[in-house]
Amino acid sequence: MINFQIRPDKLTEEMLEYSRKLGHGIENLIDAGDIDTGVTARTPVYQEDKLVLYRYNQPENRKSSNVTPLLIVYALVNRPYMTDIQEDRSTIRGLLETGQDVYLIDWGYPDGADFSLSMDDYINGYIDRCVEHICESHGLDCINVLGICQGGTFSLCYTSSHQEKVRNLVTMVTPVDFHTPNDMLSKWVKHIDIDLLVDTVGNIPGELLNWTFLSLKPFSLTGQKYVNMVDLLDDSKKVKNFLRMEKWIFDSPDQAGETFRQFIKDFYQNNALIAGEVEIGNTKIDLANITCPVLNIYALQDHLVPPAASTPLGGLVGSDDYSEQAFPGGHIGIYVSGRAQKELTPAIGSWLNER
Repeated sequence: MINFQIRPDKLTEEMLEYSRKLGHGIENLIDAGDIDTGVTARTPVYQEDKLVLYRYNQPENRKSSNVTPLLIVYALVNRPYMTDIQEDRSTIRGLLETGQDVYLIDWGYPDGADFSLSMDDYINGYIDRCVEHICESHGLDCINVLGICQGGTFSLCYTSSHQEKVRNLVTMVTPVDFHTPNDMLSKWVKHIDIDLLVDTVGNIPGELLNWTFLSLKPFSLTGQKYVNMVDLLDDSKKVKNFLRMEKWIFDSPDQAGETFRQFIKDFYQNNALIAGEVEIGNTKIDLANITCPVLNIYALQDHLVPPAASTPLGGLVGSDDYSEQAFPGGHIGIYVSGRAQKELTPAIGSWLNER
């Protein structure tokens, strides 16, 4: 039998401290105002439908030392300002400081008019035209590409079909094998009737996808973090940081129905990418066509893209210059953690500059 001893004086002390934090926290929440995201100055240089291609401004008194521009291809899920969430936690700013000339595709918010957009439209259409714009602007034949999560998978498909336009390829937390033992997301969608879902609802609501991701770790992502938030409430800076993350988490664009249909069926349900059976447009995607240098970065504690889902890439590409880097963190920490700012972003810049 466990003997619990509750001291009324200590209990009262804890309750008073808890109340103080809540009271101060309410003031900080009220004073937080608008939550800014995407902190690095940028200029729109190309627009098409909902898509906007941005070029990031170089820091003062600094010019890009790498003559080959870098295009960041983000996932269709959530918003790309995760890469530039705040001044001291910005992958974008870190890449600029290594001398990269950084561009980023913002996919915008698809609506009913975009239902029929296919993966061919996204990869051989939008991405290719962004690459062409950058190449023409710089008088180059090829550029560097950095793909993130689903954007990394899109970048692999693009490079496989357009290798001549990609000088170096970086993939971050990018799934390649969608049937690994610890891939909870894959197990969830494996038996869903995707045709029925898409034919019924059209575009897939962002809220549905967001709650699916949260449900993979329900205790920590929907409960524990809000309990722990009490300890942050009396620090106005930490409150703003917390609210920035919350804003990003729940800022979820809808997914174009036909692209969602193909991506889930071909990649998650049939695991067709590693088998070389994905067809985009009229072209089979063979990862062996990728012969440029490849840097594959994965997160050791990633619950959405486990390491085993990323590491098979090395055995599939045709590159003689393939390397991997494991990061001790999760799917989001790989962009926003202090360690990522100190170690990972400089490593990406160095790798690109050496090639």
